[in-house]
Amino acid sequence: MDPNAVSPESFNAVNLFLRADWVVKLVMIGLALASLWSWTVILDKLFRFAALNREANRFEDAVASGRSLEDIAAEAGERPRHALPRMLQGALKEWRDARGKGSVAEGQAAFLIQRIDRVLDTIIARESQRIEEGLGTLAIVATASPFVGLFGTVWGIMHAFQAIALQKNTSLAVVAPSIAEALFATAIGLVAAIPAYIAFNAFSTKAGKFAARLEGFADDLSTAIQRRLAERV
Repeated sequence: MDPNAVSPESFNAVNLFLRADWVVKLVMIGLALASLWSWTVILDKLFRFAALNREANRFEDAVASGRSLEDIAAEAGERPRHALPRMLQGALKEWRDARGKGSVAEGQAAFLIQRIDRVLDTIIARESQRIEEGLGTLAIVATASPFVGLFGTVWGIMHAFQAIALQKNTSLAVVAPSIAEALFATAIGLVAAIPAYIAFNAFSTKAGKFAARLEGFADDLSTAIQRRLAERV
């Protein structure tokens, strides 16, 4: 039996890869690595956002329970990893510093609120940047993979035309393997790009919602501090 004969087994994924030109092989390997990279980011983001929202729910419930904010902040430890307890501790630190210098006058109260808002905005900005890490990777894979796969397709088709020229045979059996290899490169590009594109949009939305949640918590903290100031006037 001719080893180069075309059969149904010639078109499975393994044989398509093994028979491919070295350039097409490099394209396939690169796209497979890009897909693996994007799936690593996807799984990390899935678990991270689930943990962030779960901890945020728990902490917001504790704050809404009516307990002392100082007690809740103390329970979070000295260096909490979650943004919400860090925001609470930052706001209370500014409050304690202002109270330690004596009574807060009306002008000083406005300045205190501004300082607290700056502290909270800084924490929100850093947390937003942290939760958006990896989204750039997904964007690159989503946008570049189809074009890389298309390059492999074009190269494979060129290889098919070379086979026609060398063998002086235009039968489908001559060009089918090379064309299949080219289309397989495109398929791998789409397999890498589609999940990355969907995940990028989904996680961008989640990141925006979480940032809005932090901003809402910051507004509540500012309101709580203003209420304390009003009660002490």
